Amino acid sequence: MAEPTIASIVTTLLSPGKGLLAADESFPSIAKRFQPLGIPSTEETRCAYREMLFTAPEVNEFISGVILFDETIRQRMQGGIPVPELLHQLGIVPGIKVDTGTVPLANFPGEKITQGLDGLRERLSEYRQLGARFTKWRAVIAIGEDTPTRTALETNARVLALFAALSQEAGLVPIVEPEVLMDGSHTIERCEEVEGATLQSVFDALCDQRVVLEHMILKTGMVLSGKECPQQADVAEVAERTLRCFRRFVPAAVPGIVFLSGGQSDIAATERLNAICQTSGAPWKITFSYGRALQAPALERWKGSADNVAAAQASLHHRAKCNGLAVLGKYSPEMERVKPA
Repeated sequence: MAEPTIASIVTTLLSPGKGLLAADESFPSIAKRFQPLGIPSTEETRCAYREMLFTAPEVNEFISGVILFDETIRQRMQGGIPVPELLHQLGIVPGIKVDTGTVPLANFPGEKITQGLDGLRERLSEYRQLGARFTKWRAVIAIGEDTPTRTALETNARVLALFAALSQEAGLVPIVEPEVLMDGSHTIERCEEVEGATLQSVFDALCDQRVVLEHMILKTGMVLSGKECPQQADVAEVAERTLRCFRRFVPAAVPGIVFLSGGQSDIAATERLNAICQTSGAPWKITFSYGRALQAPALERWKGSADNVAAAQASLHHRAKCNGLAVLGKYSPEMERVKPA
């Protein structure tokens, strides 16, 4: 069987009615999710949890790719099968988070830069040998009274661009993720302004770095009111402003945009995705790359017990199906009344 090309991997990831499962939580992040449910965060529990997610019956009908963490891509499921091989057998493309997290940006209080470029070329080669076919790198942009600064935008954009270029050099599809955080009391108008400035900086840097836009995917957030903003925009306004912002700043050469959930509730993330995808005429394919918005109900039902695996998988399948239909603009709130078994 011929090795898939970088172009064919992009096409598979953007298959109609499918999206990505972000299962790339770092050790502190997954421990934070386990702790309220009394689940210890050990290598064994993390492996069992992700096996529960990946082996959910028929979830591959709605999931085209999974973003893995460094630990997970090296693990084996029951029966000794490596995680990337299991996903390949299910028709799901394995990917890998390659950044190593954020740190404060020197001399710019409240702003951050993402680390992980040191040794990245060598790590990318190893990840490809382990079975990864795409990569992801996240930058975070905070909205405040005096932020983001031009320096923070441009510095993060240059790092994202270098990551993308190195990924393509290794034959991997880069998912470029500039996340404008929901935290704060900013208005949706302010979010649209910052999202636009962020995307402009990112694509300027990508072009300067000679990244092939046709061989990458953009992962970013919707244009939303800040979490603490007293005036919360409705679904229709979110869709209108998000698409307007993308049309202004995302080149048509980019094959697809995948949304992060970024702290939205699972149902709100689905409703907004559906509204965006119901608008025709976008030059890119649009889908989802959700972590918590797909996993939260399943994790709550699993609770670390093998006895709860089937119920947890039913919850994951339900959320994946709802979002898969939202990508097609065919989701309806009535679907939430059908509770998973």
